Amino acid sequence: GQANELGLLAAGLGLEHYLDLRADEADAKAGITGGTPRTIEGPLYVAGAPESVGFARMDDGSESDHVDALIIEGIVTDTAGNKIPNAKVEIWHANSLGNYSFFDKSQSEFNLRRSIFTDANGQYVAQTTMPVGYGCPPDGTTQALLNLLGRHGNRPSHVHYFVSAPGYRKLTTQFNIDGDQYLWDDFAFATREGLIATASEVTAVDEIKKYNLDQPFKHISFHFELVKETQQIPSTEVNRRRAAA
Repeated sequence: GQANELGLLAAGLGLEHYLDLRADEADAKAGITGGTPRTIEGPLYVAGAPESVGFARMDDGSESDHVDALIIEGIVTDTAGNKIPNAKVEIWHANSLGNYSFFDKSQSEFNLRRSIFTDANGQYVAQTTMPVGYGCPPDGTTQALLNLLGRHGNRPSHVHYFVSAPGYRKLTTQFNIDGDQYLWDDFAFATREGLIATASEVTAVDEIKKYNLDQPFKHISFHFELVKETQQIPSTEVNRRRAAA
């Protein structure tokens, strides 16, 4: 607690993942099927990120000279494949040093944090930078405990999401990026089937111009499927203390 690492400890001991497994079981008992899998939120969400419709640039440009640009785009639908306009897609991830804005005071406000409302076709597009994996502070108390357990404290590169829309169950999830050495060895147990994204290299001039970029970039397509809200089923809203800028 004094080290402000309770969020890391909960993830590292599997407590957050355990709560997801309990929620999965409750859904199954209620007959809820389909939808994008949930996975842990983690402790680094910050409320109040800038909002836009359809598209947002998430990065402040400070790493553009040494980190690949990344375009993430996808469609939000229901379980029947119907597109959901005006769904709120909240996205946040770490910079190239594995640090998150707000908690890392060297970054600009809301760097790599945005809320994008899907357009009329249910689409969201985010321009950002390639995230990296990172580890617990090596001299911190969480890593000290993990050392005693014979475990590392590393996470694969990943991007966090809240996805919500009126009449649908809020989704808390993230995708991990294929090819990372810790993809299936995440200290936080957050990797799940259906939540693995592939970053492709884009070099075609017409594609570069399409996204108003001036050099090759990485591209990830990641779609979301929301489950309709019904009465007398477990809520997906999680009440926890969160930061707000």
